[in-house]
Amino acid sequence: MALSHAILTALLEEDLTGYQLAKKFDVSLGFFWRASHQQIYQELKRLHQREEIHAKEVEQSGKPNKKIYSLTDQGRESLDRWVLAETRPRAGKDELFVKMYNVGHSSVEAIAKIVRERREEHINRLSLYKRIEDRSYRDPFSLPDNKKGIYLALSAGIRQEETFIAWCEEAITLLATVEEPSI
Repeated sequence: MALSHAILTALLEEDLTGYQLAKKFDVSLGFFWRASHQQIYQELKRLHQREEIHAKEVEQSGKPNKKIYSLTDQGRESLDRWVLAETRPRAGKDELFVKMYNVGHSSVEAIAKIVRERREEHINRLSLYKRIEDRSYRDPFSLPDNKKGIYLALSAGIRQEETFIAWCEEAITLLATVEEPSI
């Protein structure tokens, strides 16, 4: 998946300014695909050059003009090709797991501290996901069709967070049994 696909997906249901799009990444799509605001603006330019999105300039008084982006037919076709293409799972990269190979050779307390910090991050993210679920997705079977996929992505995110929190608990318990190496 490329950032372009995430942007085209964000424009499926509504036209957005670059700022609104970046905010949507901050509170929704960004849970599953990270991109900086700068990367989003650069990709918007490329998508516009490829005529996959249209940019309508809107004048504002006292402020710079803004552009509102919308999906073009060509953009929708590109997005459909991507949706219908094979989806391969991505291999994860997490340096914490490489650090685990150093248990018994490096400071166990330092590694345990990283795991405790990671656990807190995942607890906070799970709490956020649960609030979103409670606010907007209580009864997934009554959702409109265009919201069911969003619910399923959120549900997967909740399960991932729960699983990672459980792993952190296991790791903290097991690391407590490891003696610090003599260096």
